[in-house]
Amino acid sequence: MAESVYKVIELVGTSSESWEKAAQAAVKMASHKLQDLRIAEVVALDMQLEGDEILAYRAKVKLSFKYHGEA
Repeated sequence: MAESVYKVIELVGTSSESWEKAAQAAVKMASHKLQDLRIAEVVALDMQLEGDEILAYRAKVKLSFKYHGEA
């Protein structure tokens, strides 16, 4: 088996609806720019608040992708 190298980045996705949609937003955006996405790990969840109202759900996501040397 050939050896491989993977790079890990962190993104924060946001959604006005849910943490799940916030995480999906991060993965979707990354998939437009990065090839060979392998793992998405949600490492933190939080909310943007204004008083007692939730303005946005936020998901910090670590994404790993196969490293080809150009990024």
